[in-house]
Amino acid sequence: MKMKRLMIILALAGSCSMQSCVDLDITPKNIVTDNELLNTPAGMDIYLARIYSMMPFEDFKYTAEWGFEYNGWLNSVGIEGTGEAVNRDGVTTSFRGERTPYWGRAFETIRDANHLIENLPKYKDNFSEELYNHYLGEAYYIRATVFYTLAKRFGGVPLVTKLIQYPGTAEEMEVPRATEEETWNQILADFDQSISLLMTKSPKAGYSNKYVALAFKSEAMLYAGSVAKYNQSVSGRLTGMGRKTGVRVIGFAENSWQSASKKYFSEAYKAAREIMKDGGYSLYKKKWAANDPDAQYQNMLDMFSDLSSPENIYVKEYIYPTATHAFDGYNLPFTFRAPLSAGTCPTLDFVELFDGFDRYPDGSIRVTTGNNNTSGDYIMYDSPLEFFKNAEPRLRAYVIFPNDEFRGKEIEIRGGIFTGNTPIKPFFSNYSYNTADTRYQNLDIYAKSPKTLYLSPREGNRQEIVEYNGKQMTAAGAEGPFYDNAEATVTGLYLRKWLNPSPTAEPGEGKSSQPFVLMRYAEVLLNAAEAAVEMQLAGVASSDGSNLMQVASDAINEIRERAGAVKLSSNLTADVNGRNIVRKERRKELAFENKAKWDLRRWRVSHYEGRDGFWGETRDKNKYSNNENFRFRGLYPFFSTKSGKYFYDARFQWVASKTFAYTPIDYYFEIPSGEVAKSEFIDQQPNR
Repeated sequence: MKMKRLMIILALAGSCSMQSCVDLDITPKNIVTDNELLNTPAGMDIYLARIYSMMPFEDFKYTAEWGFEYNGWLNSVGIEGTGEAVNRDGVTTSFRGERTPYWGRAFETIRDANHLIENLPKYKDNFSEELYNHYLGEAYYIRATVFYTLAKRFGGVPLVTKLIQYPGTAEEMEVPRATEEETWNQILADFDQSISLLMTKSPKAGYSNKYVALAFKSEAMLYAGSVAKYNQSVSGRLTGMGRKTGVRVIGFAENSWQSASKKYFSEAYKAAREIMKDGGYSLYKKKWAANDPDAQYQNMLDMFSDLSSPENIYVKEYIYPTATHAFDGYNLPFTFRAPLSAGTCPTLDFVELFDGFDRYPDGSIRVTTGNNNTSGDYIMYDSPLEFFKNAEPRLRAYVIFPNDEFRGKEIEIRGGIFTGNTPIKPFFSNYSYNTADTRYQNLDIYAKSPKTLYLSPREGNRQEIVEYNGKQMTAAGAEGPFYDNAEATVTGLYLRKWLNPSPTAEPGEGKSSQPFVLMRYAEVLLNAAEAAVEMQLAGVASSDGSNLMQVASDAINEIRERAGAVKLSSNLTADVNGRNIVRKERRKELAFENKAKWDLRRWRVSHYEGRDGFWGETRDKNKYSNNENFRFRGLYPFFSTKSGKYFYDARFQWVASKTFAYTPIDYYFEIPSGEVAKSEFIDQQPNR
């Protein structure tokens, strides 16, 4: 890889005359030197602030389809084919690449970190030993984080661990891709070095510290261990050599993957355990109360905006009006839109992960009295909210249910109004993937006479209207879905998590300042639990003598208790079932935090052959997918005028419908073609 030197270029105009000539052999006054930046805490603040402004943090300024463009345009979460949510726009697509690849900017940041590592020792005497070590630790943490960000996208990358001087020879300036195993080993070494140097508490808001580094190390090593192990589960083994160098740029060798996976899972567990024992963090329970779903809901709702939360390990803060984002402007319910709305619409597939619903024999949520949603009659409810009366409080904190309250207002959502007789049979005789494009507006009860189903193709006074008890009811309610105008919910549900709940909050682009929690203690517990199960499966003992299955079970129960979910009745077992229980809990707890898309990639479950475990549990993949393609479902409440009650239909998402696709080749992003074309050393991914 050819490195670009970071330079400030100054155009100087000098004039020489017969009488005199100006001496230009002086340092220009507008160039900041190391002597001014690296020799005082104030100078270091400037140096680190610039680096941190470009760190690859997936927060409100990140949209997966765009990559790290640091503007947050159309920012939505969980819409990348994870099953958490969908969006009406083209940004909702499988996570197979980013419009702006994280490559050139990554190596600029690595150069800044290397510059600090190599040059700060010259100014060591200007700092206390503790502060000097911390600044060095920051550099190693930054480099580890950037290498980690690269590795989970590309596999093996150029390991640039020293400054490359410019200009130089081709041999000096070109660094070929390392193996994937060498890359993960470098990430491990850099995180360990940072952990040994960093203070236990950040000296300044926004900086790292020992426990931040431990937490991200745990996450990175969980990823590394999963790739080493589960690449082997992909047909033919997911590995390959670069054509230019013959280096194993993706995957692990046959004789090393087992030992590598054991090492990485052990390192993930060790890092998580150190935080659990010494970090002083705990789950947020300021408003939590046992056997009180409303208190548990409110507790989980508040925890993401409370900067004093004991659960927060690393938080990206925003400040109004100088440093803001636009998450509310794109994701609020329809009647709040400014300028858009409904950017993140949770799916029924996501809701089905949670406790508190009646189920069919196959485990899917029950909406009829039969054994599946094509048999029996629709179950009737006095209110749409009655359907969710036993749902986990955690789910309500993440998702706005039909007719629940948000910002002091009832969010009125209807799929439509049915005027036919009761009891009501299922609208469709087939709910399989192959009939997903048969929509409600295609049904005879809507399109032909006598018409008994009313839908809304447009918002406002263009909705279809039904007279009921002397009043006019709009078919879709105030909040949709509108079947040919997807500005409202497209799944029957809205996101609640991350949105500002205040009725006085002003919506709009650049008017939001909620913090984004990048790392919290719940993830550390989940990292420990998953690593523990993987270690037990591999026959690896814990380094601290702890009982792996007990630690994993306690971690899951601690999270479930806080969430208002059903606790484990017995300890986890060291088998696929125990592993999947942990995976499912992770899917629920960390939803809409830019974690699921990486979990699905490292578990290698997004392609068709591996998709039974997509959800963190075993399901019939043929219900929602067809070879490369797959789709997600909505949960649509309908009102019956004959009964005065509501019923739900579970149907593939039918407004601005989206189909996702994934193949094994997508587990590694393509190296930017320009980098490959101009270099004798940079290998493209095998089979690209």
